[in-house]
Amino acid sequence: MNRPAPPPTDDELHAWIDGQLAAERHGAVEEAIARDPAVAAKIAAWHTQRDALRRLHGELLDEPVPATLMSALERHQPRQAQRVSWMRWGGMAAGVLVAFAAGWLGNAQWSASGRGMQLAKAPAVREFVHDASIAHVVYAPEKRHPVEVAASEQQHLVQWLSKRLDRPLKVPDLSTQGYTLVGGRLLPGESGARAQFMFENTAGERVTLYIGTLDANAADADAARETAFRFASEGPVPSFYWVDQGFGYALAGKLPRELLLKLATLAYRDLS
Repeated sequence: MNRPAPPPTDDELHAWIDGQLAAERHGAVEEAIARDPAVAAKIAAWHTQRDALRRLHGELLDEPVPATLMSALERHQPRQAQRVSWMRWGGMAAGVLVAFAAGWLGNAQWSASGRGMQLAKAPAVREFVHDASIAHVVYAPEKRHPVEVAASEQQHLVQWLSKRLDRPLKVPDLSTQGYTLVGGRLLPGESGARAQFMFENTAGERVTLYIGTLDANAADADAARETAFRFASEGPVPSFYWVDQGFGYALAGKLPRELLLKLATLAYRDLS
């Protein structure tokens, strides 16, 4: 008889956030995030802490190693030893930055190894879609407080979020597929505020539309400028997402791919 998979440890949750989790544990960890609100809340809190850490002197991560150090490595060490030394140097630099930032944050729960800082080099689009999936898992199961502003105040909601995101927003009409607006909320993001609109059908199934500016670095510049419409299934819930002139949209939900595509297409047409 197959034994149930053990619950994820904090180390495994950190590894999942950082994209370092062993492949054979992905399914169990993502199932735990989707099933257990406490685990989902912990993940959301760590994402918020990670974003705060990355905004604090994050530019240091992109600074090149001083030329004098690289020259010394090239002169005195074989190629493999250079690689090992470089990895150690990078780990020390990231560890110093994390230690400083953790002290500044006070009670932040962060791994001293500095592995969270590896995400600073992950593609901006992938980060955005992943955050959209996490935000859905955290707020969609809520019964009493799924949103900050209810659909009954839709005009205020749109004006408020438009002001905070510094971009005119609108709520797409998904009613032809049976989904109506529940409301929305403001969320933190890598490069500023993000917005989440939540929709629900008569069966209580919910989808969320996650919106925000992408902080594109040099490696992500082409992707951020491109208008994309793609499917993502790597997170705890799948989503369809697109990017238009550096602004991202992700529609996420625990739905069959075909239905999620129909809803995303409606949103895309309304918002394009």
